[in-house]
Amino acid sequence: MLSRTASSLYWMGRYLERADFTARLIEATQRLAALPSTYGGAVNAWESALATAWMTEAHAARGLAVDEHHVSEFLTLAPDNASSIRSCLEAARNNARSVRTALTEEAWEAINTAWLEISRVHGLDSREALGPLLDQVRGWVAAYEGAAHRTMLRGDAFWFVNLGSAVERADNTARLLDVKYHLLLPRGESVGGSLDYFQWTTILRTVSALTAYRWVYRDSVKPWLVADLLILNRQMPRSLAACHDEILRHLDLLAIQSGKRGIAHRQAAANNACLAGQTIDTIFAGGLHEFLEKFLVDNHRLGECIAEQYLF
Repeated sequence: MLSRTASSLYWMGRYLERADFTARLIEATQRLAALPSTYGGAVNAWESALATAWMTEAHAARGLAVDEHHVSEFLTLAPDNASSIRSCLEAARNNARSVRTALTEEAWEAINTAWLEISRVHGLDSREALGPLLDQVRGWVAAYEGAAHRTMLRGDAFWFVNLGSAVERADNTARLLDVKYHLLLPRGESVGGSLDYFQWTTILRTVSALTAYRWVYRDSVKPWLVADLLILNRQMPRSLAACHDEILRHLDLLAIQSGKRGIAHRQAAANNACLAGQTIDTIFAGGLHEFLEKFLVDNHRLGECIAEQYLF
């Protein structure tokens, strides 16, 4: 496969995953911002959404208020935000079109339909218009994933798309956890208090993990157990460990096909070994923020290694 083709497939997977996550993030922020003012929980909700998406400075440059209307519009439809849902779906569609013959008709139609539908949306007139749009975004991405899973050959095209999705998913989960742990809980609020409980529950809902949490732990929502589920539990598809298992598996499949390994395999193996040697107790003892910062750096480095080995 040409490096250009591999790059388009890889980034198509990343952009689709980012669009899905941003829709989930906005939904979660709406829930957090809806807390009664007596909780004090609405103060930082939309600021935390921008921080999670790494868009704080970009939004500040626009000179607009950090409120539901302006932030949700910026994260959803803003053409000058390269990570808005609209921009991500456009980028995914452009990448898919450039490698149209590597995709099945059903997979292409799912991506093309998503772009055509969101391109018809020119603004968010009300809060009531936002919810259905976010539901549609999640549905479009799920439609693509279903089409790809059912119709694409298990070959390099399928592996590169899923490789990109897994790298992006790991990054999103780590950033979400880090922002919640450091920015979301107002000063003066106790860890384990009613606001903290609601926020962690919302985080679990953001990654569709609340039911999984109840099945695994059969306990009330506790920060260290949520972190354990989203960092180390390999049964949880969005956990950091599960994402890196998937990354390593797809890299191994590509290595078997090409007959050679390289820098991406070494970095992925090192990242996986780091996660395998951790327990939630050792992570908290060393500092959750410090652990997540290091993970984000390592995950970014892995993306660079994948690009160096396959995409240039």
